[in-house]
Amino acid sequence: MNQIRQPFPRGTSVEPQLPDLDGQRDRAATRARRASRHARIALVGSIALSGTAAQAQSVQDLQRQIDELKATIAELKAAQNGPIAQTAPVTAPIAAPVAVAATPAPAPKPATAVALLTQLAAATPEPKRAWYDRIAIRGYTQMRFNEIVSGDRTAPDGQSRLRSVHDGSIGDNTGFSLRRVRLVLQGDLTDRVSFYLQPDFAVNVSNQSVGERREGFAQLRDAYVDTFLDADRRFRLRFGQSKVPFGWENMQSSSNRITIDRSDGINSAVPGERDLGIVAYYTPTGMQRIWDRLEEDGQKLFGNYGAFALGVYNGQGISRAETNDGVMTVAMATWPFALDGLGGAFSGQVLEVGGAAIRNRVQPELRSGGVSDTSFADERFGVHAILYPQPFGFQAEWNWGRGPEYDDASQSITTKRLNGGYVQAMARVRSSPLGPFMPYARRQYYRGGWKALPNAPRLETDEFELGIEFQPTPPIELTVAYARMTRREADERREGRAEGDLIRTQLQFNY
Repeated sequence: MNQIRQPFPRGTSVEPQLPDLDGQRDRAATRARRASRHARIALVGSIALSGTAAQAQSVQDLQRQIDELKATIAELKAAQNGPIAQTAPVTAPIAAPVAVAATPAPAPKPATAVALLTQLAAATPEPKRAWYDRIAIRGYTQMRFNEIVSGDRTAPDGQSRLRSVHDGSIGDNTGFSLRRVRLVLQGDLTDRVSFYLQPDFAVNVSNQSVGERREGFAQLRDAYVDTFLDADRRFRLRFGQSKVPFGWENMQSSSNRITIDRSDGINSAVPGERDLGIVAYYTPTGMQRIWDRLEEDGQKLFGNYGAFALGVYNGQGISRAETNDGVMTVAMATWPFALDGLGGAFSGQVLEVGGAAIRNRVQPELRSGGVSDTSFADERFGVHAILYPQPFGFQAEWNWGRGPEYDDASQSITTKRLNGGYVQAMARVRSSPLGPFMPYARRQYYRGGWKALPNAPRLETDEFELGIEFQPTPPIELTVAYARMTRREADERREGRAEGDLIRTQLQFNY
């Protein structure tokens, strides 16, 4: 097609005409800034609209605003990504400026508002919490009242009175008492390191000159740190004073246990339940899922311990220094089985079975002062089984072994055989006018020494306990129990066994 050229007027100098590149860049930048401003305004508007969509906004209005937002985002992308026209410099005269058109590249597919907001949220880093922001504090208090309604409240010198190694408020002229006042401080120092600290402010001590007991002293119960060796926290090493993994009931927290006290037979292995040392715990993922399910259901579990444990400790007991060069070794295994596959009657039921073993040498305290120069063998093996109450349950533990025990004939401490444990039945009622409650019945038996007291006196325990735990509100638990006790007092200077009937109450408040 022929083009009509307009002649330049005579006397006019002809200069080569260059494209105005700077102007194009300025105009493109201006459009980009304008589009970016519009996009930000639209984005803010969309976020605001999402919060007020319920206020007289129709679906059509929202759709129109979303479409406008899409168009604005597309304009922004086209302005920012489209190339600016470039031409080669002109070196020869031309008759007239010729417009050179640049074909913009196709704009990318616009993102939706939801996708854009998601990208913005993902791009915003979460603030890193300091270690002190990951610390939690909690605790619980147990207040008790015991009353001997019949039996050997008192006895002549040399004869056993009705007493218990677990509760010093069982006796003559007793009233209210604080059995435990615990405060727990725990948290994660890093993703792989956590700590746990628990003192008890309800410990009693005796005035050595007159034998008077003093209440409300503090004692360190737990002080340990966990180091996790894998990201899933299945394998951990625990360093410090912590519970010894022997006995399912021993490892279960007193705040979580249905019965008022632990059994003599199982607790005699580790009175106080704790010692100073190092222990490794491991829990397979499948087993942890079962325990998580039970915890969500509100079951009383045995605590934050693994399915398998192997540890070494001083072996002298809680808050006591080592007295020999040996260490106590302990191993434990427990395994929960989900019984859902056995049929509808077992739906949700879990049976947990396991065992533990201890090998140790211990030097008991002497009534005359100090500790024994001789170390005595302290070796045990125990088994446990728990059918969690859904709604009916069963629990049993037993252990056998040998340990230090005072011998009346030789008037000295020797190594003797021991055995003991308990069987327990319980039920769980999830709701009632008084709140959830759990009735239980337990029978316990023990024959053997009690190594935590001076001269390791012999215990002979037969006891039946019938009780019920109420939980009117989540922070409050009330337990009322009847106990028929036949016990030898934990004092080698007293002989025989005392009998009696007790009414026992405990109010626990969690915080």
